[in-house]
Amino acid sequence: MDSPQRKALWQALGMAWELGYTIAVPLVIFALAGRWADGRFHTKPWLFLAGVVLAIIATSILLVRKFTRIIREFNTPKPQ
Repeated sequence: MDSPQRKALWQALGMAWELGYTIAVPLVIFALAGRWADGRFHTKPWLFLAGVVLAIIATSILLVRKFTRIIREFNTPKPQ
């Protein structure tokens, strides 16, 4: 594997790693917060489900921003 292919591979792996965290972190944080609040306020499972919905919304916003940035960088001409 030559250098440009290796660089492209590492960029792809880095992007996949970053996207994984972008999806997983909000889900874990909001779901755990909802579960904790359900235990505190005896509203099981409603605040947990609200946390999951908020996580989906937050993840969607983060992914749209990230993909918009990636598309903008891809479409920007590079100086030679």
